[in-house]
Amino acid sequence: MDGLFDTIRRSKTLIVGLLSFALLMVASSSTADNINGGFVHKVAFRTGESSIAVIYPDIGEPYRTVFAQIIDGIKAKTQIVDYAVGSTVDIDALNNSLRQQNIKVVIALGRQGLKIASNLDSNIGVVAGGVIAVPENERRNLPVNSLSPDPALLFSRLKGLMPAARRIFTVYDPRQNSWLIPIAKDAALAQGLELVAYQAQDVRSAVRFYQDIFAAADSNQDALWLLQDSTTVEDGSVLPLVLQESWNRTLAVFSSNFGHVRRGVLFSLYPDNTELGRHLAAMALTFLASGDYGEHGMILLREVLTAVNLRTAKHLELNIGPQQDFDLVFPEQ
Repeated sequence: MDGLFDTIRRSKTLIVGLLSFALLMVASSSTADNINGGFVHKVAFRTGESSIAVIYPDIGEPYRTVFAQIIDGIKAKTQIVDYAVGSTVDIDALNNSLRQQNIKVVIALGRQGLKIASNLDSNIGVVAGGVIAVPENERRNLPVNSLSPDPALLFSRLKGLMPAARRIFTVYDPRQNSWLIPIAKDAALAQGLELVAYQAQDVRSAVRFYQDIFAAADSNQDALWLLQDSTTVEDGSVLPLVLQESWNRTLAVFSSNFGHVRRGVLFSLYPDNTELGRHLAAMALTFLASGDYGEHGMILLREVLTAVNLRTAKHLELNIGPQQDFDLVFPEQ
């Protein structure tokens, strides 16, 4: 019976992980499918004047379930009105609806949600989430909750799995991740690590830097960090090369992308969608209470779960097991 319960628990955790991966995929896209050409909304429950709305893309599965999990987390903290929006929205009609509902702050999910929220009345506060990164000119000094895991959490997990780690390599496209690298370097330094980051704006340059890294790395104390970066961690050619070469050289590789763990990286951190919703709700409530969000700019993901590849850990001769604090284990047990 215990085995049956363990199987059920692992299956549910895997589903959560795959849905979180789906969220990363939709977050990297700037558009959403047009389901209804406008918006639909429903009052989840609300009383009084502390009105919060959630705007999210009206798209199909599995993304719909991901946003539903985030919204469940928001509902656990506060009253909301939620709006599912297509790719074409009548902003005037939406503004009128928000006024009628006495909305003071909007939680915008996904690039589509943020794009629409940026065109709302200026007296409505906006808390954004469910995106990887947003160009500075689109943020409007708003709090944007990124789906990029906080490097401090990633590096702490690395140290827990590989205490001898001293140096981390990464390759990034500055057009996508220039905002993240200074934060990551500070986080590494705080944990006694050195982050060596190489800029690459095309696949050819990225491959060359990876080859340099493999030639210079000491597998006893070095590790490679893969970012959410469509240039430097391109799925078709770059990722297979990195995975094969790191395996051959027994070099630890960890990633900000959950999908890479199944393919062989040591571990990743991925969104806990319900807890992310709770965090977004707390920011919206802070704005309602004080007129300030508490945080501004890009906010790194701290509501995370951990996925680990035990086959890779065994290959690296790391002393870990499924009984440790992991939310998802590959290969599936």
